[in-house]
Amino acid sequence: MAEIDLLSPTLRLNPADPLVLALRDLAAGDSIENGKVRVQEAIGKGHKVAVKAIAAGETVRKYGQIIGVATKAIAPGQHIHTHNLEFRPSTADHSIGADRRNEPPLPEAEAATFQGIVRADGTVATRNYIGILTTVNCSATVARIIADQFRGAQALADYPNVDGVVALTHTDGCAGASEGEPIDLLRRTIAGYAKHPNFAAVLIIGLGCEANQMNRLVESQGIPVGDRIHTFVMQEVGGTNATVRAGVERIKQMLPAANAVKRQTLPAKHLTVGLQCGGSDGFSGITANPALGAAVDLLVKNGGTAILSETPEIYGAEHMLLRRAASQQVGQKLIDLLKWWEDYAATNNASLDNNPSPGNKAGGLSTILEKSLGAAAKGGSADMVEVYRYAEPVTARGFVFMDTPGYDPVSATGQVAGGANLICFTTGRGSCYGCKPSPSLKLATNTPMYQRMKDDMDINCGEIADGTATVQEMGERIFKMMLETASGKKSRSEEYGYGDDEFAPWHLGATF
Repeated sequence: MAEIDLLSPTLRLNPADPLVLALRDLAAGDSIENGKVRVQEAIGKGHKVAVKAIAAGETVRKYGQIIGVATKAIAPGQHIHTHNLEFRPSTADHSIGADRRNEPPLPEAEAATFQGIVRADGTVATRNYIGILTTVNCSATVARIIADQFRGAQALADYPNVDGVVALTHTDGCAGASEGEPIDLLRRTIAGYAKHPNFAAVLIIGLGCEANQMNRLVESQGIPVGDRIHTFVMQEVGGTNATVRAGVERIKQMLPAANAVKRQTLPAKHLTVGLQCGGSDGFSGITANPALGAAVDLLVKNGGTAILSETPEIYGAEHMLLRRAASQQVGQKLIDLLKWWEDYAATNNASLDNNPSPGNKAGGLSTILEKSLGAAAKGGSADMVEVYRYAEPVTARGFVFMDTPGYDPVSATGQVAGGANLICFTTGRGSCYGCKPSPSLKLATNTPMYQRMKDDMDINCGEIADGTATVQEMGERIFKMMLETASGKKSRSEEYGYGDDEFAPWHLGATF
């Protein structure tokens, strides 16, 4: 990407592009490209303006990559957006492994460190919660009533090392098949949270007659019920009041051991960071996403793991990931996922180009191809060493991909179930999000939004567009913030208490 020229109202991203990006609102008659082009209509900040004549039916490029096809002739100075640009399926070359680097991480003695919590099984936590999970929506109210008994500063005053007692409930677990992919996915998600090191202890509550039976959940997922993980079934315990009383008492018994933790210096290889973008805009692909990508490269260099997800939002940019695949097998896994998503969209009479939301489009993004090119930048440039199913335990170290929908709460839920102990979330429109039990950092793509919503944002990557920071400098700041947050510093969303309601397992299959 070219350097920002503070005196120019536009940014050229690639010499081959027939367009530039508006760095500020442009009015009809404004002069751009050193006086070579006159703007023909009002064009918003972050939107695209043509600087060359584009014929109807001609492919249009941004970042040097195809983002769509012109539906009508576009003259220099005109706005390029959904009214004259349409999606066409990507025809990019799917070469696998062509850009693989095979670079080893730094020796552990030279790697960055953070202050983490080591659990008895050797896993590492960045937070120290007690969790209450549910097999089914029918036990959600009881889980919340129990958690409510431990809210407020005084409730946990004697346990300063406990970050909180949180009930993570959902709307699934019954009215579907008792076996098969949909319920397997739900069980895998619940199990990933139950085993997550950011929970010091967990209580799982079921109703008793649901499709997602407690014994089948525990057996199928190998959940180690015992000192750390406990289960209650309401119909066996005696109903609402009896289960609430038993649950509160069990949490009280958990608290002393949960409080008896100490943070210690640990290498960055114990960090697993989920990468998210939501409320994207025209600046996402030039500021926050590539800056997060630079931070990811530093994380991987220091032995850590980064999880890129949101499969529909890398559609059209998959060739950039495939060229970094560590093997043919890894690359083929990603190709197979994209084929599944194409079939899934067709089965539901939809298109993957439905993905850009109204907010995305208002921010300057026109097609899923354009959105994907920016979204993929979050993954940096390291080798893609593995591809995982939704909520599957992530065991590889380095840069990996996990299959998830593009909907942020569902996507991040899968990443945390897979083991992410930190989330980094870029946003251009101002998404507000938290993800207990893992802290979530919010990275703003532009300064005006950051200034409006700075109580929700952790860092302003808009400085890149302002010309006051480079992508690499911002990446180093993000990596430093990752380490600080993993060491216990609260994120903005944590200060507000976000994360209880954002637990959203991916629902597949029919509800009967």
